[in-house]
Amino acid sequence: MSFTSLQLSTHLLQALNYLGYEKPFPIQEAAIPAIFTRKDVLGIAPTGSGKTVAYLLPILSLLEKFERPKNRHIQILIVVPTRELAIQIQEVAKIFCKALPYHVKSLAVFGGVSIQTQMQELQDVQVLIATPGRLLELVDSNALHLSQLEILVLDEADKILNLGFKKEMNQVFRLLPTKRQNILFSATLSEDLEGLNQVLLHEPTVVKTEAEELTIENIQQSAYLVSEERRGPLLRYLIKSRQIPQVLIFCSSVYEADNVTDKLCKNGIEARAIHSKKSQLARTDALLLFKQDKVRVLVATDLISRGIDIPALPLVINYELPRSPKDYIHRIGRTGRASATGEAISLVIPSAEHHFKVIQKKMKKSVETIDSSIFDLKGF
Repeated sequence: MSFTSLQLSTHLLQALNYLGYEKPFPIQEAAIPAIFTRKDVLGIAPTGSGKTVAYLLPILSLLEKFERPKNRHIQILIVVPTRELAIQIQEVAKIFCKALPYHVKSLAVFGGVSIQTQMQELQDVQVLIATPGRLLELVDSNALHLSQLEILVLDEADKILNLGFKKEMNQVFRLLPTKRQNILFSATLSEDLEGLNQVLLHEPTVVKTEAEELTIENIQQSAYLVSEERRGPLLRYLIKSRQIPQVLIFCSSVYEADNVTDKLCKNGIEARAIHSKKSQLARTDALLLFKQDKVRVLVATDLISRGIDIPALPLVINYELPRSPKDYIHRIGRTGRASATGEAISLVIPSAEHHFKVIQKKMKKSVETIDSSIFDLKGF
């Protein structure tokens, strides 16, 4: 299936192309048509499955059909548990809003920053992304009104209910008009969510996608035993000595991802970092450049890795090992997909040797180890 078959406007299709989307993820295939029906929707999808785009595309399309509201009367409300998620959704929403031929203004509001500034920015906003506490503060200040709300979205509904937001959310629900479309997305269907489903949703369409099952049978694995001071030079040696157009490198921290990227660039290897501290636009641009072979190396952290889908990616390198064997399998599973062959290399420093043995034991697969002291790394 392609995005063109999902009744999306040419303007949104152009924005998707800019963002590097080639075809819809399973949750997008299922959720977009369901939301267009204006019925309530319950989406169960793992993190990194593309759910933000799954609801943003149809609700922004539906906005054109709604009567223009009074100022400060929100038509679409997206409630999220964290500031970080609010910012991430807003960055994607801005790209899509800019592509539309009609004016749509979106805004993210959350605590920890000046409420006065947010009150001023609420002028002419139709799409609001908000954490529960700040939303209620703005309503109490008469800075926004919810009486003309058309669509309510709860993103990461399981977390909203489990992080102590229940009292605040009950207050929010009492402020909303009875007639509205409700859209809930959650990674799991917990007992709390089932209770909310009964109260909030009316005969919902349920769309569900499972976490992808990864296979590592087509992946050639190897590990280089290396001292910590030689790990950076060895990484650059491996990249420069191979004529491989795309290399995905994993680090365990934002600091190390930036550090590795800087040193690669200083040594003549075009690289970009992609992690949670980068803006959504910066992450999107980096991924797009990598997919288009304009950047040879992408350096990522585990928090971002689940949103990375590169067809026929030839090589993954673990600059640092992940904390869990499950994350290791997910990392190397970025290569060797759809029956293609792939390669995964791990750089194992002395302090990580025992952990790597644990990973192999859990994986039930032995990995060839190579003593990197045989390589002359001068100049790298």
